[in-house]
Amino acid sequence: MTKPKITICMGSSCFARGNERNLACCENFLSERGLQDDVDLELSGSLCTGNCADGPIVIVDGRVYTRVDQGVMGDILDGLFPRSAS
Repeated sequence: MTKPKITICMGSSCFARGNERNLACCENFLSERGLQDDVDLELSGSLCTGNCADGPIVIVDGRVYTRVDQGVMGDILDGLFPRSAS
């Protein structure tokens, strides 16, 4: 299975709009579920998409998510790593 690639933009606009909190949310989620080695997590400090006005920007396997808050970040991660029904 290929590791999903999650890019969290850390450019000044996305950082100021909340991607610092989204990064913490992502790291906590992965840690709590023991998934740190199952994700290619990348931090980008550049104008990764040119959509700074629509930030915070998170990119998952090439799909651009705009205006990501912690709730959306959680939904993205739950979609990538659904809990198995036990």
